[in-house]
Amino acid sequence: MTTETTLNPQIEEGWKKALAEEFGAEYMKELKKKLAEELESGVIIYPPPKQIFNAFNLTPFDKVKVVILGQDPYHGRGQAHGLSFSVPDGVKPPPSLVNIFKEIESDLGVKKSKGSPWITQNGNLESWAKQGVLLLNAILTVRASQPASHCDLGWEKLTNAAIKALSDKREHIVFLLWGKFAQEKESLIDASKHLVLKAPHPSPYSANSGFFGCKHFSKTNDYLLKNNQTPIEWIKISKSDQLLDEVVSKRDVDETKLISHKKAWG
Repeated sequence: MTTETTLNPQIEEGWKKALAEEFGAEYMKELKKKLAEELESGVIIYPPPKQIFNAFNLTPFDKVKVVILGQDPYHGRGQAHGLSFSVPDGVKPPPSLVNIFKEIESDLGVKKSKGSPWITQNGNLESWAKQGVLLLNAILTVRASQPASHCDLGWEKLTNAAIKALSDKREHIVFLLWGKFAQEKESLIDASKHLVLKAPHPSPYSANSGFFGCKHFSKTNDYLLKNNQTPIEWIKISKSDQLLDEVVSKRDVDETKLISHKKAWG
């Protein structure tokens, strides 16, 4: 397996402009230096350097409609690709992501089927990012098998600045804050011009304490529609599933008519 040892990630122009002051700051120069030293010494860092700014590159600054905040990248081999909660194609969705999918299906009334993401094991959320969902980890890198190992490098200064830039320069964005860590960022957001939704983290340890049933996905789309924005397609429904739903709905309607007919005629 080859390991990337160069560190020159590119970032989308809108974000580069919004965060220009941060990229020129001394802490960012020091952060880049420390990461380069670790890579050169053979330390494995996730995600790969080219994917560190994936969230920004897949969701341009002026296209952001929703922000989902995570803490730091997955620290297992092949899991992290620069998007919070997401994993690349072919990687088994972690438990928190499985719970996110379950809540989406419950919230939106999508019937569990063979196409359900947590059954097909497709946890790649790039389709969300391309629709305007900024999947942002507060800390953008991590050492392999060492969670929170880069929490003191300075990433949070950059990502806090990103959140504040969105709050100050944009309007009608939905911020989904799941768990205590994400909710500590609430002070960066102007709730008079954005929607802030809070719930426990989707981890198996806390999902039953209020994440399940929070209905954040339908609430997000309701808010976007109210503000003349296209809603997010959280789960793609296959044509076969749509046809099945139509057949079931028609059957239910026919059964209802039959029951009404029987009642009418005794």
